[in-house]
Amino acid sequence: QVQLVESGGGLVQAGGSLRLSCAASGSTFSSNAMGWYRQSPGNQRELVAAISSRGRTNYADSVKGRFTISRDNAKNTVYLQMNSLKPEDTAVYYCSAGSFPLVGGFLPGYWGQGIQVTVSS
Repeated sequence: QVQLVESGGGLVQAGGSLRLSCAASGSTFSSNAMGWYRQSPGNQRELVAAISSRGRTNYADSVKGRFTISRDNAKNTVYLQMNSLKPEDTAVYYCSAGSFPLVGGFLPGYWGQGIQVTVSS
């Protein structure tokens, strides 16, 4: 069992930055792949970024060059640095622990409760 708690969301103006954090407990964090998803009203939940246990990363095309996922295994925490934010980035952001095979992309297993990010124009 893995427990995930997100923090760092809020309201920011377009062009601004936010850093989301996700603290994990209940499992060996360093062996888990981690991902960030988002979901806005009327849309499906989509994968934003993922990082493997060894640091391999993958990003959605819509956030490449603006968002950076990273992890600190000593703190059992994964981060999502979001720069140059746009109104279309507004969503509830979810942290997930799962697996990240070389073929097929990130597979979620456990979820956080989600945190709101709102970007005003």
